[in-house]
Amino acid sequence: MRTVLMVAEKPSLAQSIAKILSKGSCSSRKGLNGACSVHEYTGSFLGQTVRFKMTSVCGHVMSLDFIGKYNSWDKVDPAELFSKAPTEKKEANPKLSMVKFLQVEARGCDCVVLWLDCDKEGENICFEVLDAIQPVMNKPQGNERNVYRAKFSSITDTDICKAMEHLGEPNRNEALSVDARQELDLRIGCAFTRFQTKYFQGKYGNLDSSLISFGPCQTPTLGFCVERHDKIQSFKPEMYWVIQAKVFRGKETPITLDWDRVRVFDREIGQMFVNMAKTTRDALVESVSKKEKAKQRPLALNTVEMLRVASSALGMGPQHAMQIAERLYTQGYISYPRTETTHYPENFDLKGTLRQQANNCYWAETVKALLAEGLNRPRKGVDAGDHPPITPMRSASESELGSDGWRLYEYITRHFIATVSHDCRFLQTTISFRVGTEGFCCTGKTLLSPGFTEVMPWQGIPLEEALPACERGDAFTVEEVKLLEKQTSPPDYLTEAELITLMEKHGIGTDASIPVHINNICQRNYVTVESGRKLQPTNLGIVLVHGYYKIDVELVLPTIRSAVEKQLNLISLGKANFHQVLQHTLDIFKRKFHYFVDSIASMDELMEVSFSPIAATGKHHSRCGKCHRFLKYIQAKPSRLHCSHCDETYSLPQNGAIKLYKELRCPLDEFELVLWTSGPRGKSYPLCPYCYSNPPFRDMKKGMGCNECTHPSCPHSLNSLGIGQCVECETGVLVFDPSSGPKWRMACNRCNVAVHFFEHAHKVQVSQDSCESCDASLVMVDFHKAHSPLLDGETQHTGCVFCDAVFQDLVELKHATMRHPMHTNRGGGARRGRGRGRGRRPGGRGNPKKPKDKMAALAAYFV
Repeated sequence: MRTVLMVAEKPSLAQSIAKILSKGSCSSRKGLNGACSVHEYTGSFLGQTVRFKMTSVCGHVMSLDFIGKYNSWDKVDPAELFSKAPTEKKEANPKLSMVKFLQVEARGCDCVVLWLDCDKEGENICFEVLDAIQPVMNKPQGNERNVYRAKFSSITDTDICKAMEHLGEPNRNEALSVDARQELDLRIGCAFTRFQTKYFQGKYGNLDSSLISFGPCQTPTLGFCVERHDKIQSFKPEMYWVIQAKVFRGKETPITLDWDRVRVFDREIGQMFVNMAKTTRDALVESVSKKEKAKQRPLALNTVEMLRVASSALGMGPQHAMQIAERLYTQGYISYPRTETTHYPENFDLKGTLRQQANNCYWAETVKALLAEGLNRPRKGVDAGDHPPITPMRSASESELGSDGWRLYEYITRHFIATVSHDCRFLQTTISFRVGTEGFCCTGKTLLSPGFTEVMPWQGIPLEEALPACERGDAFTVEEVKLLEKQTSPPDYLTEAELITLMEKHGIGTDASIPVHINNICQRNYVTVESGRKLQPTNLGIVLVHGYYKIDVELVLPTIRSAVEKQLNLISLGKANFHQVLQHTLDIFKRKFHYFVDSIASMDELMEVSFSPIAATGKHHSRCGKCHRFLKYIQAKPSRLHCSHCDETYSLPQNGAIKLYKELRCPLDEFELVLWTSGPRGKSYPLCPYCYSNPPFRDMKKGMGCNECTHPSCPHSLNSLGIGQCVECETGVLVFDPSSGPKWRMACNRCNVAVHFFEHAHKVQVSQDSCESCDASLVMVDFHKAHSPLLDGETQHTGCVFCDAVFQDLVELKHATMRHPMHTNRGGGARRGRGRGRGRRPGGRGNPKKPKDKMAALAAYFV
């Protein structure tokens, strides 16, 4: 029996599709990577009975990166990244072993059906999957086809079965356009980011940004925000005057009239018009016009409009809204949420989609009325040729979706119902008056038919006081005529919704990437999100954009990126050559980069005004090993130490606190050691500032502390304080923390495992001897006499943390808390299996053995 492998983009999607196609009769098992399941069943494929295996990836299988030394900021000139630096595809998440998992499942399969999301990114992932599995699949016979592409827009029985019946092929051109965008963004972004980050962080101490990034889309996005800020700052209010008149008839409520001239900018002229109006006490009706008008129902919903409404009305950031929409899609509640189309296909089942909402208590009456009287044909929007508009696929309740999920689903559903409803109709009445020589008017609206506003009440016609019934020639009494002084006001800061509109208008990013670019400028501390989801640029964001304006305005204006997006779109349509577009664009930005580097002094002049020199920043801390003067500790991101005398800056671990470490010095360079800690319930380790930035040994990498240092005799190094292999990650070493007493602990130098032991012990030391069973270093413990857990009043004991029966009840495994989930220990640490690195010391014991029942023993007494 032939075997067909089917691959979806996410595990939840694979499960839903398999359930639909197998009619619920599939068996499921976990894949070797633990993240993806495999659903198997027997069915029919192209007229044959086959065995189906449905599984998934977790987004992109591969990511683009530079090879080898080109990932080092210190060893490579950023200019080389435009052409000389080779790139390679690496696994996007190595921990998932996705390539190996796919190959195991694809081995022996005859065909593959690709159920990746139906957009350009999805097409790109199709070919990432094919590159992984085709070498191990059965070879096709002759011209036999073995790769199929399923096209679908929602997770419904109808759509999935229809996609299975009409299989196509993956689109190589669309995948290539994504490859081109990835390579352009990598090369351009990394070159500019590396240069300006190193240049400015080495000069200024209070930038408060760990990365001064540049992005071909990110920077124009920031530019829109700063442009609005500049308009606000340069705005000069101007005084103007308006005439307000109030008239009444009999005992009726007075009505306020609007002046036909609207406003004047000269007070004396305004006063002259007031005097002319005051020559009479009567206001004569010159005309009464009544006109029936309609407020149009909305166009079908696309991604950009959904994100705009989510930000302006629901208070959700674009990225958060997109994440919720994707979850609703994979769970089958809405159609695919990434689309530029605002027009329903002619064969779209509008009535069937609407019928599913007939029993929802929030809009059941409206839906039933529409089904009874007949749907109104939706307005003709734009067909971008990608996916149908975002539409509810089945009924739901708040208890099913959660608070945010329900609010977004509710809007999507109300919007859909509104598109097939009637327009809102109202009667607009305008009465024109003559007061002396001046004309005035008032306008009122009367609702005739609510139409779509019944389901979207916030779009409804506001209730107004009814205008008095009158005819031409009727006279009203003037209650007052007065001159009001006002002034023009500046525009407000851009809201996320307005920014999304500008990005769409100028072609910056795609419907999928717009939320990412907005999120990036917030994360980089270039803008802050204020009340009303308004984006206010920070000092750093303003200076960067003004600096780009001074050097090369095209780096920040949307024009050049918009042109690049058009070229990328031509690649996806097969009308432009991938290599030519890539090379041409890189050549342009390479020249811009060289000019930027040569002209950086122009931006530096702006930086000098806004930020403090690094030498004048920070507080005195530990001593420099070169000049023995105090280094200054700069806490603003990225935290670092700076020696004003030597004019040297030293990197530090981020997302923690730095303290002095007993005024102890590194034996290699005389720098005073400092202690990094992530808090009382976290982990800590000492480090030498010079060694951290300049690794002293060949097997060490930049960014390693003393807990990874392979110095053979330093009392603070891994060689002296390492105890044994980590019990979880197995690539790290558990290192004793001598600063942790009286709540003693050892912590892994690679992951966040922390082992707490011997609380209230007077003294804990790592012995030079090793355990005979597991080769871990023995630990010497000296307990207080009053708190000793040892028998017969003993206070001292030496044993193995892993194997010694005396220590079993005194050891507790925990996970250290980190101040930031992105904290990692960069570099490699000790090599796998080298418990303390002692194999380098003469007479060392080489590789420690892993105890036979070590994990079983740990499971027995580690809590």
